[in-house]
Amino acid sequence: MSSTETPTLVIPEPQPASPPTLPLRPSLSPRGRARRGTGVTVLVALALAAGALITAFPFAWMLFSSVKPQSESIDYPPKLFADQPTLEYYVRLFTELDFDRYLVNTLIVVLIGGFGLLFMAMAGYAFAKYDFRGKSGLFFLVLATLMIPVQVTMIPTYLILNGMKLTNTLVGIALPTLISGFGIFLFRQFMSTIPTELLEAARLDGASEFRIFATIVLPISKPILAVQAVLAFIGGWNSFLWPLIIASDQNLYTLSVGLALLNQQIAVNPSLQMAAACVQVVPILIVFLIFQRYVVQGFALSGLK
Repeated sequence: MSSTETPTLVIPEPQPASPPTLPLRPSLSPRGRARRGTGVTVLVALALAAGALITAFPFAWMLFSSVKPQSESIDYPPKLFADQPTLEYYVRLFTELDFDRYLVNTLIVVLIGGFGLLFMAMAGYAFAKYDFRGKSGLFFLVLATLMIPVQVTMIPTYLILNGMKLTNTLVGIALPTLISGFGIFLFRQFMSTIPTELLEAARLDGASEFRIFATIVLPISKPILAVQAVLAFIGGWNSFLWPLIIASDQNLYTLSVGLALLNQQIAVNPSLQMAAACVQVVPILIVFLIFQRYVVQGFALSGLK
């Protein structure tokens, strides 16, 4: 190296700064994840149980109040359980206040309305599986009836039944409940899911249209039949305004009208009124519990939420 050469200074290139590293969160073990999932499940179950208790409390109060003596039902502060429970007011309803007649009338109205299930099933099957002129327009009219309040059609319906001499009869009370636009829509939605190939195979085997409907379509439609049966039962059982309008004879009143009449006749007897309310409500709960599985299945298969 000569004395005239100057030494070169090498400057290292700056390295990019590495981002700060965060401490890794320890992953949960399978047992830890199971405990966490169990905790969430317990919290959800407790919340649902609390909501169920709050919702069911008025019903429980009605049941327990119906077996209280009158002196205990007007006590203050009120108590949930009776010191001396009695079934006196249930007996009185059916022996002195004609609730046995109201119950029979309601059952007859519900049974007559049950025949409408067949007509609505036939209409829903026709809209779902047949092609005919005016099908879309007719189905639109069926859906349009859902937008018309029932109160609007009461006067024309009354005039029609009066012309047919069916006023003040149980048939006149039940006849308007035979068919509903919602029932036809419900059957149509469900029966649209039935494979057309199955029906065509039955036709190739020589089955008539009525036999196909009776032996293939109706058995497959059991879930939606159960749904509509429950809805028809609730509608007929709770019918109040129409029986009050069409029936002038007290012997033709239904349970709902009888309960309203009881509240007008007896001013201060909460136990008797609660017993009448139990007679009105408990059968609906029993029917729903029996058909609950079919109701859920029917709504799920028909595409309704």
